[in-house]
Amino acid sequence: MPKKVTDYMTRKVISIPPNTGIREAFFKMKEHHIRHLPVVDGSNMLIGIVSDRELRRPDWVDESLDIAHVYYLDDEMSVKDVMITKVHVIHTYDSLRKAARRLFDHKIGAAPVLDKTGALVGMLSAVDLLRAFDDLLAEKGISTTEE
Repeated sequence: MPKKVTDYMTRKVISIPPNTGIREAFFKMKEHHIRHLPVVDGSNMLIGIVSDRELRRPDWVDESLDIAHVYYLDDEMSVKDVMITKVHVIHTYDSLRKAARRLFDHKIGAAPVLDKTGALVGMLSAVDLLRAFDDLLAEKGISTTEE
């Protein structure tokens, strides 16, 4: 039987509101060892996503004359200033193959998982898909350990 997104997604989602400072968002990622934070509104609905990439290299860096402050993160800028609003999402009813294709086609490392109502219920990352791949190899009797 084909595996589902819900079999491998991370259910404990760490999210942030859009008015969160970029420094706070950066340290939240470090604290939880994650690279993507869904941005949610007051009713916990997904409105964007921010990755460590946006925090490391926001568009405003191109306008800077002083390279020294490129990685200087302060809370003068909010997540809403750098978040991606056209989020590629995955649904709980999607197959793992469809989810993997979406990550691959859009060259993204993770995507929020939404249920039928559009509520944020998880995250699916490339690492989650590698775990699914490892399970598939094990089911086929193919060893993944070095000998």
